[in-house]
Amino acid sequence: MPEIIPNLHPLMVHFPVALISISAIFHVAAIVTRGKACATHCAVLAHTTLWLGALAALPTVFFGWQAFNSVNHDEVSHLAMLLHRTWALSTLAVLVVLAGWDAWRSKLDAMPAWWFAGAVIGAWGMVATTAWHGGELVYRHGLGVMSLPVAETGHAQGQEHGSMSPGEKNTHTNAMPEGKAQEHSQHEHMH
Repeated sequence: MPEIIPNLHPLMVHFPVALISISAIFHVAAIVTRGKACATHCAVLAHTTLWLGALAALPTVFFGWQAFNSVNHDEVSHLAMLLHRTWALSTLAVLVVLAGWDAWRSKLDAMPAWWFAGAVIGAWGMVATTAWHGGELVYRHGLGVMSLPVAETGHAQGQEHGSMSPGEKNTHTNAMPEGKAQEHSQHEHMH
């Protein structure tokens, strides 16, 4: 089996994000269309995606915990990891409580109450915030990636990929975090 860096967490995170987003939309849609034929379908989708989203969050947090304990990081990114972990565990608790309550109290096609739809929207906000902090870990701190591309200087402003004339050298500059850019600059001066 190929090595997955850092593990399956980056794959798994998309399921609870998508499912809870869809659940929030269909909770509102079920309430707004109450009394119409499509309201029952919206309610079924609202309940089902909430339950599946909470279930999908379980392995996501498990693999996130593994990544938390295995990814190389510095002190600054460790603080960001702690913030992401706190949001993830709090979000998981809210999702499990909401989905458990909903599964226990509701039939599959039961119309959701406004207060419950509001709670699901709040849970979606927590999922989005958790995802934001996770994205920060990867894109701002570079955690869980094998390497950053080497940035070269001299790329013309506004020049698009593939728009070079024949024989012209590709000198694309990638945005790097300030610390990484300084390391790269120091590395080039040594050569």
